[in-house]
Amino acid sequence: MSSRFAASKAAINAAITLTAVQRLRARLDGDASLVKALLVGLLTVLLLLAFVLGGAEVMEGDTHSFDVYLLQGAQSLRAGHPWLAAIMRDFSALGSTAVMTLFTLISVGYLTLVSARVTALLVAMSVITGAVFVQILKAGFGRLRPDAGFADLVATGLSFPSGHTSMSAIVFLTLGALIASTRSRVPERLYILAAAALLALLVGVSRVLLGVHWATDVLGGWAFGAAWAMAWLLLARFLRQDPQG
Repeated sequence: MSSRFAASKAAINAAITLTAVQRLRARLDGDASLVKALLVGLLTVLLLLAFVLGGAEVMEGDTHSFDVYLLQGAQSLRAGHPWLAAIMRDFSALGSTAVMTLFTLISVGYLTLVSARVTALLVAMSVITGAVFVQILKAGFGRLRPDAGFADLVATGLSFPSGHTSMSAIVFLTLGALIASTRSRVPERLYILAAAALLALLVGVSRVLLGVHWATDVLGGWAFGAAWAMAWLLLARFLRQDPQG
């Protein structure tokens, strides 16, 4: 009888211990998730601050010598390596309106198909509002593009921030983060995020090397695009428990 009582007591103690461990693990996971969200929020604010400060420097003309130096360097590089321009045009096309729209439509369609309707809506809103804000910012800064004599191809419109760069950062980073969140292994997540960042990086670099944007247009585009993507991903995180998404 005493042995049965001891066994029951041991089982109860084990169950209590297991419950306590599970509660502690859940609390630690919650704390870690909160810390990650706060860090992403802080990085978003810092990127927006960098964009604002960089934009102020551009408006004051303090970046002109830096921009001209890199523009002339890009022109010399293309002259010395004619094949480079063709590759850069291909990379630049990754950030075109047509490609960005196609990526977004395919992604939103898939998310809708798997009943992640809230996430699909957030992705669509992120891209649409991002494109609108880029145009507003361009009009607000009113910066002209580099002289056509420096460019490999003719591009119209205003210059700061780079639309190709901004939108590629928004789309690729948003989709990369969403895909990475479905993987449990850290190396897989890092690889997916690195691939998304690389695509956005190549688009921005191509715009400078083709001479259609000042380097600071691209830096501003990266800062704005990354901040915009992270802000919407934070919103998606808070709505993740929604049964519709």
